[in-house]
Amino acid sequence: MTGMENTMIWDFVWRLVLAALFGTIIGLDREYREKEAGFRTHFLVSLGSALMMIVSQILTHDGVSLDPSRIAAQVVSGIGFIGAGTIIFNHQIVRGLTTAASLWATAGIGLTAGAGMSWLALAATILTLVALEGLSLVFRSLGSRRMVVVFSASDRTGVADTLDRIRTDGYMVVSYEVVPQVVGGDGITYRVTMVVKAKPGSDNNQLLALLRENTDIIVERIA
Repeated sequence: MTGMENTMIWDFVWRLVLAALFGTIIGLDREYREKEAGFRTHFLVSLGSALMMIVSQILTHDGVSLDPSRIAAQVVSGIGFIGAGTIIFNHQIVRGLTTAASLWATAGIGLTAGAGMSWLALAATILTLVALEGLSLVFRSLGSRRMVVVFSASDRTGVADTLDRIRTDGYMVVSYEVVPQVVGGDGITYRVTMVVKAKPGSDNNQLLALLRENTDIIVERIA
Protein backbone atom coordinates (compact mmCIF):
# COMPACT_ATOMS: atom_id res chain seq x y z
CA MET A 1 0.00 0.00 0.00
CA THR A 2 1.52 3.30 -1.10
CA GLY A 3 1.85 6.42 1.02
CA MET A 4 -0.77 8.15 -1.08
CA GLU A 5 -3.25 5.33 -0.45
CA ASN A 6 -2.54 5.52 3.29
CA THR A 7 -3.20 9.25 3.22
CA MET A 8 -6.49 8.73 1.40
CA ILE A 9 -7.63 6.06 3.84
CA TRP A 10 -6.94 8.25 6.87
CA ASP A 11 -8.66 11.14 5.14
CA PHE A 12 -11.77 9.00 4.66
CA VAL A 13 -11.62 7.82 8.28
CA TRP A 14 -11.37 11.44 9.41
CA ARG A 15 -14.44 12.30 7.37
CA LEU A 16 -16.37 9.46 9.05
CA VAL A 17 -15.27 10.63 12.49
CA LEU A 18 -16.32 14.21 11.74
CA ALA A 19 -19.69 13.09 10.40
CA ALA A 20 -20.31 10.92 13.47
CA LEU A 21 -19.25 13.76 15.78
CA PHE A 22 -21.53 16.30 14.13
CA GLY A 23 -24.43 13.84 14.18
CA THR A 24 -23.84 13.11 17.86
CA ILE A 25 -23.84 16.80 18.75
CA ILE A 26 -27.25 17.28 17.17
CA GLY A 27 -28.51 14.02 18.66
CA LEU A 28 -27.48 15.08 22.18
CA ASP A 29 -29.83 18.05 21.88
CA ARG A 30 -32.69 15.73 20.90
CA GLU A 31 -31.75 13.33 23.71
CA TYR A 32 -31.81 16.19 26.21
CA ARG A 33 -35.30 17.10 24.99
CA GLU A 34 -36.35 13.43 25.39
CA LYS A 35 -37.29 13.11 21.74
CA GLU A 36 -37.90 9.92 19.79
CA ALA A 37 -34.51 9.92 18.03
CA GLY A 38 -31.48 10.60 20.24
CA PHE A 39 -27.73 10.76 19.81
CA ARG A 40 -27.36 7.14 18.68
CA THR A 41 -29.84 7.56 15.83
CA HIS A 42 -28.30 10.84 14.69
CA PHE A 43 -24.82 9.33 15.01
CA LEU A 44 -25.75 6.42 12.73
CA VAL A 45 -27.64 8.58 10.22
CA SER A 46 -24.71 10.96 9.80
CA LEU A 47 -22.12 8.16 9.76
CA GLY A 48 -24.07 6.10 7.24
CA SER A 49 -24.62 9.09 4.96
CA ALA A 50 -20.91 9.93 5.03
CA LEU A 51 -19.96 6.33 4.34
CA MET A 52 -22.24 6.14 1.29
CA MET A 53 -20.80 9.35 -0.09
CA ILE A 54 -17.22 8.15 0.46
CA VAL A 55 -17.91 4.79 -1.19
CA SER A 56 -19.48 6.50 -4.20
CA GLN A 57 -16.39 8.70 -4.56
CA ILE A 58 -14.02 5.72 -4.24
CA LEU A 59 -15.89 3.72 -6.86
CA THR A 60 -15.92 6.68 -9.22
CA HIS A 61 -12.15 7.12 -8.85
CA ASP A 62 -11.60 3.38 -9.40
CA GLY A 63 -13.14 3.59 -12.85
CA VAL A 64 -16.64 2.44 -11.97
CA SER A 65 -19.27 4.59 -13.67
CA LEU A 66 -21.14 5.98 -10.66
CA ASP A 67 -22.62 9.41 -10.10
CA PRO A 68 -22.09 10.54 -6.46
CA SER A 69 -25.01 12.95 -6.74
CA ARG A 70 -27.38 10.01 -7.30
CA ILE A 71 -26.14 8.38 -4.10
CA ALA A 72 -26.77 11.61 -2.22
CA ALA A 73 -30.27 11.89 -3.65
CA GLN A 74 -31.10 8.33 -2.61
CA VAL A 75 -29.82 8.96 0.93
CA VAL A 76 -31.98 12.06 1.29
CA SER A 77 -35.01 10.13 0.01
CA GLY A 78 -34.32 7.10 2.17
CA ILE A 79 -33.94 9.08 5.36
CA GLY A 80 -37.59 9.97 5.03
CA PHE A 81 -38.51 6.47 6.22
CA ILE A 82 -36.58 6.96 9.46
CA GLY A 83 -37.99 10.45 9.88
CA ALA A 84 -41.53 9.15 9.45
CA GLY A 85 -40.94 6.75 12.33
CA THR A 86 -40.32 9.66 14.71
CA ILE A 87 -43.60 11.43 13.87
CA ILE A 88 -46.50 10.66 16.19
CA PHE A 89 -50.10 11.74 15.72
CA ASN A 90 -52.08 11.62 18.94
CA HIS A 91 -55.29 13.44 19.88
CA GLN A 92 -55.00 15.98 17.04
CA ILE A 93 -51.39 16.79 17.95
CA VAL A 94 -48.50 15.97 15.65
CA ARG A 95 -45.21 15.39 17.44
CA GLY A 96 -41.76 14.59 16.13
CA LEU A 97 -41.68 16.83 13.06
CA THR A 98 -38.71 18.79 14.35
CA THR A 99 -36.80 15.62 15.19
CA ALA A 100 -37.59 14.22 11.73
CA ALA A 101 -36.28 17.45 10.20
CA SER A 102 -33.13 17.23 12.33
CA LEU A 103 -32.53 13.69 11.03
CA TRP A 104 -32.95 14.96 7.47
CA ALA A 105 -30.48 17.78 8.15
CA THR A 106 -28.08 15.34 9.84
CA ALA A 107 -28.11 13.15 6.72
CA GLY A 108 -27.12 16.21 4.70
CA ILE A 109 -24.35 17.00 7.16
CA GLY A 110 -23.07 13.43 6.88
CA LEU A 111 -23.05 13.64 3.10
CA THR A 112 -21.20 16.95 3.27
CA ALA A 113 -18.59 15.60 5.68
CA GLY A 114 -18.23 12.47 3.55
CA ALA A 115 -17.59 14.63 0.50
CA GLY A 116 -14.68 16.25 2.36
CA MET A 117 -16.30 19.65 2.96
CA SER A 118 -15.59 19.69 6.70
CA TRP A 119 -16.08 23.40 7.31
CA LEU A 120 -19.38 23.41 5.48
CA ALA A 121 -20.52 20.42 7.57
CA LEU A 122 -19.45 22.23 10.74
CA ALA A 123 -21.34 25.37 9.72
CA ALA A 124 -24.45 23.30 8.97
CA THR A 125 -24.17 21.61 12.38
CA ILE A 126 -23.97 24.95 14.16
CA LEU A 127 -26.93 26.33 12.20
CA THR A 128 -28.96 23.19 12.95
CA LEU A 129 -28.32 23.66 16.68
CA VAL A 130 -29.30 27.31 16.35
CA ALA A 131 -32.59 26.20 14.78
CA LEU A 132 -33.24 23.58 17.49
CA GLU A 133 -32.32 25.67 20.52
CA GLY A 134 -31.60 29.28 19.62
CA LEU A 135 -34.79 30.04 17.70
CA SER A 136 -37.01 28.55 20.41
CA LEU A 137 -35.39 30.90 22.94
CA VAL A 138 -35.68 33.95 20.72
CA PHE A 139 -39.29 33.35 19.70
CA ARG A 140 -40.54 31.70 22.88
CA SER A 141 -43.10 34.44 23.50
CA LEU A 142 -44.58 34.22 19.99
CA GLY A 143 -47.38 31.97 18.88
CA SER A 144 -49.07 29.22 20.84
CA ARG A 145 -48.53 25.52 21.33
CA ARG A 146 -50.75 22.54 21.92
CA MET A 147 -50.55 20.28 24.95
CA VAL A 148 -52.16 16.98 25.83
CA VAL A 149 -53.60 16.96 29.37
CA VAL A 150 -54.80 13.80 31.12
CA PHE A 151 -56.61 13.97 34.47
CA SER A 152 -59.31 12.13 36.39
CA ALA A 153 -62.23 13.33 38.50
CA SER A 154 -64.70 11.57 40.78
CA ASP A 155 -67.74 13.15 39.12
CA ARG A 156 -68.71 14.98 35.94
CA THR A 157 -69.21 18.23 37.82
CA GLY A 158 -65.48 18.35 38.53
CA VAL A 159 -64.77 17.75 34.85
CA ALA A 160 -67.09 20.57 33.75
CA ASP A 161 -65.69 22.96 36.36
CA THR A 162 -62.12 22.23 35.25
CA LEU A 163 -62.93 22.80 31.59
CA ASP A 164 -64.60 26.12 32.41
CA ARG A 165 -61.66 27.16 34.59
CA ILE A 166 -59.19 26.43 31.79
CA ARG A 167 -61.22 28.35 29.21
CA THR A 168 -61.65 31.43 31.39
CA ASP A 169 -57.93 31.60 32.11
CA GLY A 170 -57.04 32.21 28.47
CA TYR A 171 -56.47 28.64 27.33
CA MET A 172 -58.39 27.14 24.43
CA VAL A 173 -59.74 23.59 24.69
CA VAL A 174 -59.33 22.15 21.19
CA SER A 175 -60.88 18.76 21.97
CA TYR A 176 -61.52 16.47 24.91
CA GLU A 177 -62.62 12.93 25.63
CA VAL A 178 -64.28 11.71 28.84
CA VAL A 179 -64.10 7.99 29.64
CA PRO A 180 -65.91 6.63 32.73
CA GLN A 181 -63.95 3.96 34.59
CA VAL A 182 -65.07 1.61 37.36
CA VAL A 183 -62.82 1.84 40.42
CA GLY A 184 -63.11 -0.30 43.55
CA GLY A 185 -66.33 -2.15 42.89
CA ASP A 186 -69.19 0.20 42.00
CA GLY A 187 -67.26 3.47 42.26
CA ILE A 188 -66.87 5.43 39.03
CA THR A 189 -64.18 7.91 38.10
CA TYR A 190 -64.00 9.96 34.90
CA ARG A 191 -60.72 10.01 32.98
CA VAL A 192 -60.32 13.03 30.72
CA THR A 193 -57.89 13.42 27.83
CA MET A 194 -57.94 16.85 26.26
CA VAL A 195 -55.94 18.95 23.85
CA VAL A 196 -55.31 22.49 25.04
CA LYS A 197 -53.91 25.38 23.05
CA ALA A 198 -51.66 27.24 25.48
CA LYS A 199 -51.25 30.98 25.82
CA PRO A 200 -48.09 32.54 24.34
CA GLY A 201 -45.25 32.31 26.86
CA SER A 202 -47.05 29.86 29.15
CA ASP A 203 -45.55 26.60 30.33
CA ASN A 204 -46.67 23.28 31.80
CA ASN A 205 -46.26 24.47 35.40
CA GLN A 206 -48.78 27.28 34.95
CA LEU A 207 -51.39 24.90 33.59
CA LEU A 208 -50.59 22.35 36.30
CA ALA A 209 -51.09 24.96 39.03
CA LEU A 210 -54.41 25.94 37.47
CA LEU A 211 -55.62 22.33 37.38
CA ARG A 212 -54.58 21.68 40.97
CA GLU A 213 -56.83 24.48 42.20
CA ASN A 214 -59.63 21.94 41.90
CA THR A 215 -58.89 19.38 44.65
CA ASP A 216 -61.41 16.96 43.16
CA ILE A 217 -59.22 16.10 40.17
CA ILE A 218 -55.96 14.17 39.87
CA VAL A 219 -53.56 15.28 37.12
CA GLU A 220 -51.89 12.33 35.42
CA ARG A 221 -49.94 13.87 32.58
CA ILE A 222 -49.23 17.12 30.76
CA ALA A 223 -47.19 16.84 27.57
